[in-house]
Amino acid sequence: MKDRQPEVVIVGSGAGGSACAWALARRGVGVLLLESGPAYDPLRENRLHLPDWEQSAFPAGSAFQHPYTFGQMQRLDPQHAGLRSWNHNLGARSGDHRSAEQYHHVRAVGGSTLHFSGEAHRLNPAAMRMASRFGVAADWPLGYDELEPFYVVAEQAIGVAGSPDRRRPRSQPYPLPPHPHSYASQRIGEACAKLGMSWSANPLAILSQPWQGRPACNYCGQCARGCPRADKGSADITFVAQAVASGHCELRTGCHVLTLEAGDDDRVASVEWADAAGLHHALRPRVLVLAAGAVQTPRLLLVSASPRCPQGMANESGQVGRNFLETLAWASSALHPQALGSHRGVPVDGICWDFNDPDAVAGTVGGVRFNAGMAEMDLAGPINHARRVARGWGRAHRAAMRETFGRVLTVGAIGEFLPNDGTYVDLDAQSRDAYGQPLARIHSRIDEAERIRLSFMADKCRQILQAAGCEQAFEEFGTYDTFNATHVFGTCRMGNDARTSVVDRNCRSHRWRNLFIVDASVFPSSGGGESPSLTIEALALRAGEHIRRLLATRRL
Repeated sequence: MKDRQPEVVIVGSGAGGSACAWALARRGVGVLLLESGPAYDPLRENRLHLPDWEQSAFPAGSAFQHPYTFGQMQRLDPQHAGLRSWNHNLGARSGDHRSAEQYHHVRAVGGSTLHFSGEAHRLNPAAMRMASRFGVAADWPLGYDELEPFYVVAEQAIGVAGSPDRRRPRSQPYPLPPHPHSYASQRIGEACAKLGMSWSANPLAILSQPWQGRPACNYCGQCARGCPRADKGSADITFVAQAVASGHCELRTGCHVLTLEAGDDDRVASVEWADAAGLHHALRPRVLVLAAGAVQTPRLLLVSASPRCPQGMANESGQVGRNFLETLAWASSALHPQALGSHRGVPVDGICWDFNDPDAVAGTVGGVRFNAGMAEMDLAGPINHARRVARGWGRAHRAAMRETFGRVLTVGAIGEFLPNDGTYVDLDAQSRDAYGQPLARIHSRIDEAERIRLSFMADKCRQILQAAGCEQAFEEFGTYDTFNATHVFGTCRMGNDARTSVVDRNCRSHRWRNLFIVDASVFPSSGGGESPSLTIEALALRAGEHIRRLLATRRL
């Protein structure tokens, strides 16, 4: 690959960029995959074997994140105090404004799949028609049936263990059987049954059996801290590894893309980046694919403004950075009367889809899901248990640790986030990165529809814990009073109308003929709690096949 000019340059090696690179490279298309962060060897560099494993995720630190800022957060309404985050040891979240905590992402080969819990969800087809059916958000310009074959390919590539769900038709079964529910998850399932709710195995890109040379999961429960065994299907060990092994993909790390130059023929004329040594490079791409995520992709497009595109590259509609959709989440935690060993097992092994349809929650449009959440809330290790669960001091605290460790039950929920004009990404005119460029600035607002949905999520989580035999919760966390997002979408929305969207149904810019975007920024809606990585991968695989056909017929 190093001996020939690449036909396709891809920016970002997360779920979308890596899947697109694999789709092209396996068909003999030359790909240059640029990643601004480093690569790491999970077998040698992971920290889970060290005494301080619980102190941080891995990879972690400034080298693994893009800098960004926040705009002013909204004032909170005192009448919704029941949605404030609190812990019985640490107190309640203070302040009269929503707190800007963190946009969780990873800048490294594999992107945020390095930290994800392995959830591999197909989007509910009903959530792809939010505008035409419910008058909110926007419709997807393609149907579920067009995406379904690429879901199958992605599930095979990363190794998904799961069981069928009636809301999401399948042409082929999951490649692996579902993981068994942990003892703690079984208690949540029994509670759901008492409330007339279902409880099923969560589809996970975590191996329940050996698959394609990788071992089965050992159920350590720490997927969010990286996987030293390679049983979690993160993008680095699946799509990236196979793309590079094909001989048609060159991966370059430490390459920070600075700007895109617009040509006079509605093509991206060049892409410029700085390498790890600070040297600048430029390449004239035949095809350019952006996959830097729903915050950094719009930032790169906006900083690439020029006389040919004064509002920013691909921003003819003014929609770049708009329609930002964030994580709407809630979690309630309590102590169960029995010893559950709840620090063990795969995270989020159980899930309830009963309220996933867009019209399933009374009083608002947009679905939700419920799941086991002990590890997701980082309550599967002794340090956080000592800080957040056990009470008392000295001997009393030690006794409380012995009595309560492994008895935590957490019920979590994630829900639809509808677009609003107060939630978007723009450029911060005051803050700049090491290259002198404006940082991405995140603006966020929780509207009444989200507040109603959060109230439903909180009430249902509390009901499930009570039905499980738990008494008083010791901690509740929600995004009503805190921006704390893992799943973000929508800032380069796809659609058929160039006046209201950024890319078309094939993820191609409406104007710039050789520019494609294959990350969650193209999502017209967020879905009712589905994790986005599998849909990102399916879209990227589909876009990769489209690019290959255009190249083969000399239409690019």
